[in-house]
Amino acid sequence: MNKILGFFKKIIPSPIFKFFQPAYHYLLAVLGNIFFGSFSEEVFVVGVTGTKGKTTTVELINEILEKNGEKTALLSSVYKKIGDKREKKDSLNTMPGRWYIPKFLKKAVEAGCSYVILEVSSQGVEQFRHKFIDWNAAIFLNLHPEHIESHGSFEKYREAKVRFFESLKKSKAGTKYFLVNKDDENSLYFEEAVEDIPDSDKKVVRFSIDDIYKTVEEIKEKEEAPDWLYSEFNLENLAAAVSFSKLRGVQHQVIFDAVKNFEGLPGRLEFITKKPYSVVVDYAHTPDSLRGLYKNLRENYNMAEDGRLICVLGSAGGGRDKWKRPEMGKIAANYGDIVILTSEDPYQEDPMAIINDIKEGMNQTSEEPRRLVEEPDRRKAIELAIYEAKIGDVVAITGMGSQSWFHGKDGKIAWDEAGIAKEIFDKYNE
Repeated sequence: MNKILGFFKKIIPSPIFKFFQPAYHYLLAVLGNIFFGSFSEEVFVVGVTGTKGKTTTVELINEILEKNGEKTALLSSVYKKIGDKREKKDSLNTMPGRWYIPKFLKKAVEAGCSYVILEVSSQGVEQFRHKFIDWNAAIFLNLHPEHIESHGSFEKYREAKVRFFESLKKSKAGTKYFLVNKDDENSLYFEEAVEDIPDSDKKVVRFSIDDIYKTVEEIKEKEEAPDWLYSEFNLENLAAAVSFSKLRGVQHQVIFDAVKNFEGLPGRLEFITKKPYSVVVDYAHTPDSLRGLYKNLRENYNMAEDGRLICVLGSAGGGRDKWKRPEMGKIAANYGDIVILTSEDPYQEDPMAIINDIKEGMNQTSEEPRRLVEEPDRRKAIELAIYEAKIGDVVAITGMGSQSWFHGKDGKIAWDEAGIAKEIFDKYNE
């Protein structure tokens, strides 16, 4: 299918191609529904949308439901899981196309799962991948500028997210659950999207991180809390998962036990080591998430009095979301002591052009790192950072997270950010 679409993209003028592209994606959704059937009616289907935190929220909901004795399936940016079988997802898209989702739902029902938890992306909605699914619940986490160039504006990006909520009007599910993060300034758009659904057919819940502070503090007092629980930006993910679980009748002790035992995800605040210095890999790919990560590392990870934050930063990949580059540069300049600018999926774009865009933002702030290094080779950049680190420092490697492939001008190569960082760390600390 990708090859067919690529062929037509080459021979059809761009304006005409863009005009007919939605019809192409809609047709795929229709055919997928016909071929695999409407299995979503036989299972409780949960969709999680938002700019950041979808993957962690999906996993937290799954952890709690499993602890409650449910058989679950999930599809996230990192994993696909049906029952006890979990594996790395074989698609780069958050919401895979080409009939992937209807086929996944069919397998989940055949395996006897009672819940299916899915990430819902704006681009997936634009391509109708949410269609013909009888969703039972929709969860909105947050909204920050992202995919602006592909959508055309922040407002259109938001509209795509809201359309997912609106799509539940056609769901054959009985009571439809809508969970909205009231701490986000865009929450009203999502509440308004479902106003005309009769109250007898819906339940709208407004959750907040204030709802779970007591549980978090209880875990910190009684247990050795996992790293992810110290991240402010993870608390809204937890608030969403806890709020949903309570709606489904899960008891507090079950939630408590699930949360304290949840170890987080690869590539999301993943510590390679904490001694003699810390090395952490994180997916942070928006200005807000990068700021949150750096703030968390400075406040919660006990750097020595003269300890430094060493940042390996590549910003947005080639050909997309160029607006983020100077913004990420500003943040790195404000927080980092040493900043090493490198590549992150440059595709066909010149890596040095991307680095120069990041530097423009660094030049716009009065703060500046003690040292700035430009190294377009990402592996070498990671090695420079770890070689430079001393006792009490924190090395933050951001952007790629748990991605399995690095995309450059010569194609893609296998990539394991955490594995590379550990290999280099071991080399210098034998």
